Amino acid sequence: MPDRDYDAIPVPACGTRTDRMTALADALWGAFAGAGYSWVGFYTKEAGAEEMILGPRRDKPACSPIGLHGMCGYCWRERRCVVVRDVREIGESYVACDPRDMAEVVVPLLEADGSCWGVLDVDSFEVGAFGEADAIGLRGWWSGRG
Repeated sequence: MPDRDYDAIPVPACGTRTDRMTALADALWGAFAGAGYSWVGFYTKEAGAEEMILGPRRDKPACSPIGLHGMCGYCWRERRCVVVRDVREIGESYVACDPRDMAEVVVPLLEADGSCWGVLDVDSFEVGAFGEADAIGLRGWWSGRG
């Protein structure tokens, strides 16, 4: 698993939330596309909806909408990071948008009051590509820019 320095990635923190999500997806992709990332993107959830909608992402389309039964939904409900070492181990709880993906890290995106409005989702073709350091780095990285 590569040691990724999330703090070293400069991103402007201006504009709308969608502008920031786009800039952050671009920055993460630019920094880590060759270091284990196969996809990076955001899913958002509207109040009362039982699904999440795909937002800004790199570098290909993905499933949308997705139900709340997968790791993104779990992360949203529990408001905590999820690291999946091997997606084959979680069965039906994994929403497979690309059958080549083998690992995932999902980070909740929180309002100041602690409510969750969406998630940052990162996938990899490599088993074990992500660890707790990635979850902590991504959470801190977004919280300083979201």
